[in-house]
Amino acid sequence: MNKLSKQDLMSLEDYSNQRAGFRTSVLQYKKTRQLPLGDNARLYFEDRLTIQYQIQEVLRVEKTFDAAGIEEELEAYNPLIPDGSNLKATFMLEFPEVEERQQKTVELRGIEHKVWLQVEDFDKVYPIANEDLSRDDGSRTSMVHFFRYEFSPAMVAALKNGAQFMAGIEHPGYQIDGLVIPAPIRDSLVTDFDAVALN
Repeated sequence: MNKLSKQDLMSLEDYSNQRAGFRTSVLQYKKTRQLPLGDNARLYFEDRLTIQYQIQEVLRVEKTFDAAGIEEELEAYNPLIPDGSNLKATFMLEFPEVEERQQKTVELRGIEHKVWLQVEDFDKVYPIANEDLSRDDGSRTSMVHFFRYEFSPAMVAALKNGAQFMAGIEHPGYQIDGLVIPAPIRDSLVTDFDAVALN
């Protein structure tokens, strides 16, 4: 999947004029890019459109219009766009109460390595979590993690041919067993695998 460049982004003025419609369409699209894992965890799968929206929003809030500032945001966010053989996602633990949240970050330490995806008849795929970014202070985990899931060409081919796609978590403190990914989400995710993954 192609990375974003400055030419792909709207100017602050254009984005201001188009934001309402663009935001509505992206938020609708993102409904097929998020997967609840029980009541308190969720995967938000990123792609070129979701990351473009993120960058446009950051530029708008920070009123960034200079080339250097825009390039800095592109450099920060482009790695979150899938490369053709992988899925990339933001994983969030969602505990609304502050006290419970603090307790769970201790209890669920290491959960970021236990959130798996599985293509039917293949081994589970575990995430490469938080590349170049530590999200564990040694005693607790973070509420937010960044994942890359790598898939073999055979897995990608199977998905494109309709294989079942599942997800789960196998942490002692939070278990989700073999959740079948709903068809609208599955179909959206399969589009992240471009021809590169099949070569």
